[in-house]
Amino acid sequence: MRAQTIFRWVCLSALLLPLVVLLLLLAQLLFQGSGRLGLDFVTSFPSRKAELAGIYPALVGSVMLMAIATAVAIPLGIGAAIYLEEYASHNLFARMVELNVSNLAGIPSVIYGLLGLELFVRLMGLKQSLLAGALTLALLMLPIIITACREALKTVPRSYQEACYALGSTKFVAIIKVIIPLAMPGILTGSILAISRAIGETAPLIVLGAATYIAFVPDGLDSEFTALPIQIFNWVSRPQKAFWNDAAAGIIVLLLTLLILNLLAIFLRNRFERR
Repeated sequence: MRAQTIFRWVCLSALLLPLVVLLLLLAQLLFQGSGRLGLDFVTSFPSRKAELAGIYPALVGSVMLMAIATAVAIPLGIGAAIYLEEYASHNLFARMVELNVSNLAGIPSVIYGLLGLELFVRLMGLKQSLLAGALTLALLMLPIIITACREALKTVPRSYQEACYALGSTKFVAIIKVIIPLAMPGILTGSILAISRAIGETAPLIVLGAATYIAFVPDGLDSEFTALPIQIFNWVSRPQKAFWNDAAAGIIVLLLTLLILNLLAIFLRNRFERR
């Protein structure tokens, strides 16, 4: 009985300790950055003076990066998951692909930066452009989306598909009309969580050569760009403490974006589950 009580308190401590540390960090962040938050901070360009600096180019860059990366990664991820789950033979090649996809979901993001640098910048000649950055983030998102979509497809009872065949339906129609709609809550949740991870990544974009300071917004796929995490990294690395307040305010904006994305994932999952 005593051992059970001790074990219970150890588990409770494992839950509370990270929460307390997280709350302390958030409190310090709000205290340090709340004074800089405002419309001027969001709509201003970076400046050598901390009190005039803003995140507008970085915020626009992050939005454009994620829009392109999402448009590339989600169709490819869902298609790959459907093929592996519904069409691929269970041979050695398929098992190797499944094993590599699972491993890719866990490797450090800087590896994706090196892959993007070699593939998109050097071999394809895209330079340090917005398109190269978005494709690199799409590579980072793909294993997460494929894994989440496969798990979502597995949750659909096989009897539903067999019922479609009994009614004369083809496999394609069964997948489009029955399997994908039923698996949609898991697919959406996995996709949005992949976006949430990619939007906060700094390492692959730094390796790729993204600009740490630009005074304009991207105007095309071949334009130079920066992103919110890189702007925050730039401010944190400066010796002037005034820029640290800007970094704290930028982190608050980034956290709010992540919070909105996660709430959207929960909303969509609940909505599709009710349907």
